[in-house]
Amino acid sequence: MAKVRIGISGWRYPPWRGKFYPENLPQRLELHYASRQFDTIEINGSFYSLQHPDSWRRWYRDTPRGFVFAVKAPRFITHIRRLREVETPLANFLASGVLELREKLGPVLWQFPPSLKYDHELFDAFLSLLPRDSETALSLAKRHDSHIRHVGDLSRDRNRRLRHAIEIRHESFEDPAFIRLLRRHRVGLVVSDAASKWPKLQDVTGGFVYMRLHGDKVLYASGYTDAALGDWARRIRAWMKGKQPRGAGNRASRQPPPARKSRDIYCYFDNDAKVKAPFDAMRLRARLQS
Repeated sequence: MAKVRIGISGWRYPPWRGKFYPENLPQRLELHYASRQFDTIEINGSFYSLQHPDSWRRWYRDTPRGFVFAVKAPRFITHIRRLREVETPLANFLASGVLELREKLGPVLWQFPPSLKYDHELFDAFLSLLPRDSETALSLAKRHDSHIRHVGDLSRDRNRRLRHAIEIRHESFEDPAFIRLLRRHRVGLVVSDAASKWPKLQDVTGGFVYMRLHGDKVLYASGYTDAALGDWARRIRAWMKGKQPRGAGNRASRQPPPARKSRDIYCYFDNDAKVKAPFDAMRLRARLQS
């Protein structure tokens, strides 16, 4: 059966204290608290820098059984190197401790800058590098270089599937060839709702759907109305059943995705500036449970 997970992007936000988090809750307990309200959270600190192995271990310990993290991959690969000569940086990321999340490691999110245009050969080569299971990831991690100061545990563990999702922000990706490429590599295209600032493609390209809801009126700030959440709930129910929602939004390809009986859903609210994200996530989850 399909699994739907509704959560938040990040958890350490000072304005949330006393509003989402209880008064006087120590900062060190915020993940513990948030992971009891949601069954998934997107780690975004890993986008800005490689995290210490101790951090990955602590995040694993602080969250309950059955919890899943999505992990935002380093901007060094997507924004600085812009996918060129990235095999070693990819190995460094995997060696930093991310694999110590073990069964709590969900999809890896690759977010690209608005200035990066679609280049078929570049993306094909990059997607070919991405490991599809933890054993392949471990082998790649062992090829890290000396730039990584603290290496995580690279001992062999049970082999697990790895999923990858791509969030694009340039209109050149509205290309059927890009959708075919993602489907061939079985990589998810992020359904990104960003106040019409970036493309809002809703092509289904993998065995799961990854959603990032940044705010439908004001980026990172505005909350979602009951009507808007109802529309997202309707789409999620269709995707979970392996179907295309009616009025499935903007799609780059007219070709339907490969048939499936069900698809897992990962949905993260990123409209954190006005403390909307956690409460919108709860409201959407309640709609899907009703």
